[in-house]
Amino acid sequence: MKKFAVAVDGPAGSGKSTVAKEIAKALGILYIDTGAMYRTVGMACLKKGINPADEEAVVASLDSLDMKIFPEAGGQRILLDGEDITSRIRTEEIGKAASSVAAYQKVREKLVEIQQGLAKEQSVIMDGRDIGTKVLPDAEVKIYLDASVEERAKRRVGELEAQGKTADLETIREEIAQRDYQDMHRENSPLCRAEDAVNVDTTGLDIPAVTAKLLALIAEKTK
Repeated sequence: MKKFAVAVDGPAGSGKSTVAKEIAKALGILYIDTGAMYRTVGMACLKKGINPADEEAVVASLDSLDMKIFPEAGGQRILLDGEDITSRIRTEEIGKAASSVAAYQKVREKLVEIQQGLAKEQSVIMDGRDIGTKVLPDAEVKIYLDASVEERAKRRVGELEAQGKTADLETIREEIAQRDYQDMHRENSPLCRAEDAVNVDTTGLDIPAVTAKLLALIAEKTK
């Protein structure tokens, strides 16, 4: 099979990561979670007492950033300062920090260089906010996943409750709407759909249904 790249963009909670992992498993290709990388930078700042809103301090901290990424079947593991933090970066606090640091050009340049290097080696599926527009503009397949704010809020509440945590739907809905606004209006690489991306609305669809739809699309685009 020839080498190819799949770029999946979309707002928080649209199902990008979950579906991308399933597709990576089905096709035997590498899954790269770019959002996890920005979350790692956000977590690194919080650990050092750096305000994610302080661009100068965040950029200055990049020289000492000790982040290692280990691709594995169906996903990746991330180490920060030698510690595996893969399962610890999925909090609302770190998500907000990630959204802040992702707005800074120097942060994006550093991580995009890593991401593009991984894509040169083998077939990949990569998800994020600007994969089809900035990171992999020549990707053979570009997909924009979307879902209503209400749908995404319900999904997030379900995830938190599954972890034994309490969650208020209205609070989560407001946080997601705010995250959307911040991602879409940032100066550097805002969230937007590439002109040649196929829009897929996941509202009302479960993961198997979305996965099947995307696999059919990828098969058509890469045949």
